[in-house]
This record gives sequence, C-alpha cells and structure tokens, in this order.
Amino acid sequence: MRDELTVYVVDDDAGVRDSLALMLGLAGYRTALFAHAEAFLAAWRAEWAGCVVADLRLPGKSGLELQAELRARGAMLPFIIITAHGDVPSARSAFQADAVDFLEKPFDHAQLRAAIETAFSREDARLARAGDTAKLAALTAREREVLELAAKGLHAKEIGSALGISPRTVEVHKTRIMEKLGARNLAELVRFALGAGREE
Repeated sequence: MRDELTVYVVDDDAGVRDSLALMLGLAGYRTALFAHAEAFLAAWRAEWAGCVVADLRLPGKSGLELQAELRARGAMLPFIIITAHGDVPSARSAFQADAVDFLEKPFDHAQLRAAIETAFSREDARLARAGDTAKLAALTAREREVLELAAKGLHAKEIGSALGISPRTVEVHKTRIMEKLGARNLAELVRFALGAGREE
C-alpha cells in the first residue's frame, strides 16, 4: 500500500517546499507540492491517499481551514501542521481536528519523518478497511449469512440446518466466500465477519 501514499506539501515559501521535497524524496517518499490551499483544493481528488503537510499561515485559507474544508468534503487525509508562528490555541485547534502533529519551524527532519510514518500508518489502516468493505459488498446475501454463522463457530451441518440448505451447499458457499474475500483460512473469515458486524 505504501506505493499509493503521497506526502502533499502545502507551503507558500518556495524554499521550504523545495527543501522538504528534496529531504522527503531522499527518504523515499513521493511528494506533491502546492503554494497555497486553493491550489491543493483545485487539484484534490477523492482517491488521493497519504498525508498533508501544511503551513499554518498561508495566503487565502490557512492550514487549519484547509483541513476543515477537506473534512467537509469527506476526505480523511491525515494532517501535519507546520508553522513558524506556533501558539497554544492553534495547536489545540489542530489536534482537536485530529492532526497527527503540530511542528514549529525550524523542526528536526526526523520529527517530520516520524509524524509522516504515524500518518501513513493511519492511512494503511483506512485503506485496508476500505478494501475489506469493497470485498464484503461483493458477497451475496446468502454468502453473508454463511459467513456470519461460520464466524460464530458453526460447522457446515449446523449452518445448513439453520439456513435450510445442504452441508455440501454450505461448503460451496464457503469456498466462494474465501475466494471473494481473499481469505486463506477460517481465522481470516472471522476477521472479515467481525468487520462486517462493526459496519452494520
């Protein structure tokens, strides 16, 4: 999944953008650079994944306003706010909006990389959940019933009895379910079933 993740840098200082792009590129991160929030919003696509590193003070919308606008659009990209003008209210606002970190310039590059890794871990988890949801959506109603009962520890005979189908048909359903979900064993089927239960 890491290949899908990008660090979106939003800073009006060209020198800062260039130095961050160089540092992050050398560390193996893919980057995209924007001079202000409006440029980012004009380019933004719902499928973007990774994290945003945004300056607090920008011409036009601030970094915090950019974060709020993306949340309003349904985007859950993790945010790291950077600033040369840090204060407690701004930091509090960033964290209340679920920012990963609030770094004051000049910050240590290791701090930024650690914050990006935290953000990417969040994104990995979000993308995995989205993938699971898409796989579960491909199941038929009957396959979901079989999955739910199998996750409760019922055997094919018991599932068949509960659903009014033969144990052989239950096994066919289980095989199809495992193929659709990409599950290798019963433990993975249980994980999917528990995930489905949480979504409902």
